[in-house]
Amino acid sequence: MTLADRDWRLIREESWDGPLNMALDEIAAETAAAGGSRTLRVYRWEPSTLSLGYRQEPKTVDWEFCESENITVTRRPTGGGGIYHDNYGDISYSIIAPADELPGSLMETYELLCDPIFDAFQRMGIDAKFTDEKLPVIHQPACYLRELHPAHDVVARGRKISGNAQYRRKDAVIQHGSLKFALDAERHLSTFSNPETTPETFHERVTTINEQVSLSRKDAVTVVESALGDWGDADEGEWTDDELSRAREHARIKFESDEWTKRHDDPTA
Repeated sequence: MTLADRDWRLIREESWDGPLNMALDEIAAETAAAGGSRTLRVYRWEPSTLSLGYRQEPKTVDWEFCESENITVTRRPTGGGGIYHDNYGDISYSIIAPADELPGSLMETYELLCDPIFDAFQRMGIDAKFTDEKLPVIHQPACYLRELHPAHDVVARGRKISGNAQYRRKDAVIQHGSLKFALDAERHLSTFSNPETTPETFHERVTTINEQVSLSRKDAVTVVESALGDWGDADEGEWTDDELSRAREHARIKFESDEWTKRHDDPTA
């Protein structure tokens, strides 16, 4: 199955804060569901952000550390554990399309939408694949240290290098994920309260692009953009003024709110 005959736009890497990055995904879903462009985007987090999984307990977060280090905390609409999105070390992407254009099977959709991510790794010279087996949990609140699952965890030489998640709305599907370019394991773990592991163990489970190959971050981002763009035969795109305005308001009401971040109650529902 291919979606290259559809109207895709590629939004090259841009920097937004955590709440706005999450809000832009949801606004892009509204655009796609209304008959507008499907969206492929690459982005970074400014400032660095801890994104919580939908059902993650706030008590797992070291709020004092995050505040002192200017690390934003927000909550994703997707499941899983928390991810520290370092401004330098994280390369994030989203793929957003109408639900009726994608397989009904979650596994089939993961396989389809991860195609350009595997292509990007291949272009970098990294042998990446879905993990062949489940690996045991190390620290449940941390996404990269949860039990590895063959459905959506990508490994290189047996160590996790990318995590991916889907949010299936009634009218649209959002898949977003992160590719680890670099890793500060101590800082990542410090965003959690009482992490049940060490930086050394973190490195045993997780690898990065710059550990696997000699490549600058700029070049790695260009590869990810090109792989996504080629997969969707996408045109260069950008947000409309209306989308940005709506996303900023949506971020303010939902993703910046304590109601959402600390209690996973959606104030817009």
